[in-house]
Amino acid sequence: MRRAVSIPTLESILPCPILALFFWRKGGKPQCSWGGFFGLTIGVLAALIVCSLAAPAFAQQPIVDKLVLSDTIQPVTAGELDRALARASADGAQALLIELNTPGGLLDSMRDMITAILASRVPVIVYVGPAGSRAGSAGFYLMESADIAAMAPGTNAGAAHVVSEYGKMDDTMKEKVENDAEALMRSYVARRGRNVDAAIAAASTSHSYTAEEALSNHLIDLIANNDAALLASLDGRTITRLDGTKQVLHTAGARIQLIQPSVREGLLGWLVNPNIALLMLVGGALLIYLEFNTPGTIVPGALGTLMVLLAVFGLNLLPIRYTAVLLLVAALGLFVLEAKVGGHGALATAGIACLMFGMLTLIAAPVPEMAVSPWIAFAVSAAFGIITVFLLRLAMRARRMKSRLGIDAMVGSTAQAMEELTPAGHVLVEGEIWQAVASEPVAKGAALRVVGHDAYLLRVEPVAAVHLADAHG
Repeated sequence: MRRAVSIPTLESILPCPILALFFWRKGGKPQCSWGGFFGLTIGVLAALIVCSLAAPAFAQQPIVDKLVLSDTIQPVTAGELDRALARASADGAQALLIELNTPGGLLDSMRDMITAILASRVPVIVYVGPAGSRAGSAGFYLMESADIAAMAPGTNAGAAHVVSEYGKMDDTMKEKVENDAEALMRSYVARRGRNVDAAIAAASTSHSYTAEEALSNHLIDLIANNDAALLASLDGRTITRLDGTKQVLHTAGARIQLIQPSVREGLLGWLVNPNIALLMLVGGALLIYLEFNTPGTIVPGALGTLMVLLAVFGLNLLPIRYTAVLLLVAALGLFVLEAKVGGHGALATAGIACLMFGMLTLIAAPVPEMAVSPWIAFAVSAAFGIITVFLLRLAMRARRMKSRLGIDAMVGSTAQAMEELTPAGHVLVEGEIWQAVASEPVAKGAALRVVGHDAYLLRVEPVAAVHLADAHG
């Protein structure tokens, strides 16, 4: 086992000649000759140089980079793996340790990740852990592609049967996809020295294995309780890379460097959640509509545009069903018709139904974890439908109302007689004094209503007379 060796540095040796000079001049009298002092100094410096040059390469502590993948397999995950492999190669790491916990994911992303693992210059260790974790579906393929496959007690792996992202396939296409996936599995499982038949059983019949069953069936190399135990067990083990070369692992006492997600990966990982993307899409659409109805507010429009663009970017990373997109467009059309023609709620109900089914089927999810939650789809579709219809009706009503400016806007306003109208006189309307004429004499201080105007002469009626006319009308 390699041990860390403490090498003397210049900073630690430099005080030695100074101390020697102190003792040489102690008491103001030389304790030895100048030649002895210089000889001591040169000897110490020479020893430092020799120690530095002779220090063996194995004196440095080995490094193992670690990447935690505890999400579905999708393009963001594939990007994280590519970055981690490049980082491990640049660090000169003994291996890249991938702690895996996934229900599965997209077939294309899985293939990209397998290709990266098989072509890696650094040995890859896939460790299904901690206890309670799983390597389901695409995760099983990733585990088997690694140079070292390991599991923690209480974990499981398998159920790797291919599921179509776009609904039920015909028998011929289904057979093609399954055979292609099984061939991919065989292409590297045998080269890794593992049980091909047991691996194919997980892909063809969705068989799943516990950690102990996977070890007994030679699907994994060992079971370990944690990272430290895993690396200690692998120390000194010789592995055969995919190209046939041999490599000895030196992992005992290795320093584990955790590779954190970048800001970009964190944002994309958040957006690739279909529930988050859907909420941002709906919220952004409502904010943009608010901006159109109240121009000049700027903030709702800018924020809504940003939310919609981020949602579209996130959804673009996921498999989308275009029939679901048509349902969403049809829902918007039904909402507009409800607000315009007044369908007594029937059109709005049909729009909410289209919206809900469109949201539920929007993502062609191979695993349930990548699908839109039914509760979120129902809540968002109902809320969006009600709010949209309400706002559209307000907009339609405002457009139907005639715009009145100046003296036209005073028709219908209340007024007060400032003097006796016989029948002409002055009235007070909204704090302004106007000339007015009534159809009959009116006492001073009487409550009036403006019913029209002739140029700048208002026509008024007593409030009681107006109410009476409305009642008979």
